[in-house]
Amino acid sequence: MSFTLSGDDVCQLTYPSPIPDPYWVAFSPSAAKLIQLDLDASGLPSDPAWLELLAGNTLSTSKHNFANPIATVYSGHQFGVWAGQLGDGRAILLGNIQGQELQLKGAGKTIYSRMGDGRAVLRSSIREYLCSEAMYALGVPTTRALSVVGSSLPVLRESLETAAVCARLAPSFIRIGHFEHFAFTQNIVRLKELADLLIQDHYPECESDSEPYLELFKQICIRNAKLVAQWQAVGFCHGVLNSDNISALGLTMDYGPFGFLDQFEIDHICNHSDHGGRYAYHRQPQIMHWNMACLASGFLPLLELTHDEEEAQSRLRGVLEEFPVMYAQTWQSLFRQKLGLLTADEADISLIERLLQAIHDSKVDFTSFFRTLSQIKLDQPIHQITLRDHFIDRELIDQWFTDYALRLQSESSVDSARMKSMNLVNPKYILRNHLAQTAIEKAQQHDFSEVSRLMNILSRPYDEQPEFEAYAVPPPEDLERVEVSCSS
Repeated sequence: MSFTLSGDDVCQLTYPSPIPDPYWVAFSPSAAKLIQLDLDASGLPSDPAWLELLAGNTLSTSKHNFANPIATVYSGHQFGVWAGQLGDGRAILLGNIQGQELQLKGAGKTIYSRMGDGRAVLRSSIREYLCSEAMYALGVPTTRALSVVGSSLPVLRESLETAAVCARLAPSFIRIGHFEHFAFTQNIVRLKELADLLIQDHYPECESDSEPYLELFKQICIRNAKLVAQWQAVGFCHGVLNSDNISALGLTMDYGPFGFLDQFEIDHICNHSDHGGRYAYHRQPQIMHWNMACLASGFLPLLELTHDEEEAQSRLRGVLEEFPVMYAQTWQSLFRQKLGLLTADEADISLIERLLQAIHDSKVDFTSFFRTLSQIKLDQPIHQITLRDHFIDRELIDQWFTDYALRLQSESSVDSARMKSMNLVNPKYILRNHLAQTAIEKAQQHDFSEVSRLMNILSRPYDEQPEFEAYAVPPPEDLERVEVSCSS
């Protein structure tokens, strides 16, 4: 397994707590391919022992045995404040299959649960399952969700709900918080082991560098800069970008009060527990940069093995200064693609920013706008563009459409080719909160058909799928504000 460090200061042997009468809620054949799992004709594991395993009721199947499940320790900053020691409070790592770590979320208490019960509820488990697999289909780096197993076991959150266990897959679940923990406790031996492990298993290109630890830090920063740019491009809000929720592999992880933008608001807050808007949509790049600074503090002791403190800080600071540049380059490239532009022009930044401001001012649906934009023809009169009807300031948006058409003409854009390329990067289907809520409410009545249907639609987000047109439209007014919090 990727997390091969052992010892009480790293992880604790932790056995899952059984749940009564487990049943399948959802299962991802796509994720199952990662671990070469044999499936039956219905798309479920051929070996029935997998239901009990993914429920946390057993540790073995006919082919696999996970004798030493663990929960790992980490620390971190939560909402900008140092929270000290944290850890896998409701996640238990079973082991590694085909290079993928298999983790159960919601399988009971661990030594790091603090005041929590270690459980997850059906509602939050379905949300994580759907979004993990939807993000994968969108092409955004993410942990994967293999399954959701339900039970009648009662769990108290804001109200009484039922328990569920979500099985997650990733090449590694190492977090920024792991580095913060060992640096804070001044456990340099473990810190070095952790960095060496990451280099060996996931960043082998760093090994031959003259400064392997500095290069590792740089590569982690690059991956996460690109990741947050991808979030912005698909209109995804994570909701809780605490440093302990950030992957060292640049994966989207720990889906909680997330949300995709419907009506575009640049300062949209998807987590109603985030009263100050720290993790609002427009602040995500800044916060990810801040988290990389937290990681830098974790790497400082490693660089001090070969440099004095001032030089080590200077080198880390130099890498941190590259983060906004890498983010901006990726963001600009992604939004050029969303507009169907094939070349780069300095004026593009203004063109993009003016459009986003107009969309914000008129609260236009983010996903639908960019998908429909591909249908514009270069010889089409501005007054015939139906998208302009969504904007309050017609004069302003007409000017933008005029400038956009001129920009397309400057690179001899071809309507048919542009539509094809734009539809490959602008999804038609995203996991809108009201769709997830409908699936959850049916599942709470033991009807899992909507979870399955929604997952099938979201697995092909760029395809037209005309039979599911209703899933592509913005939510009705009474469902625009489906609230989610950290308990989600």
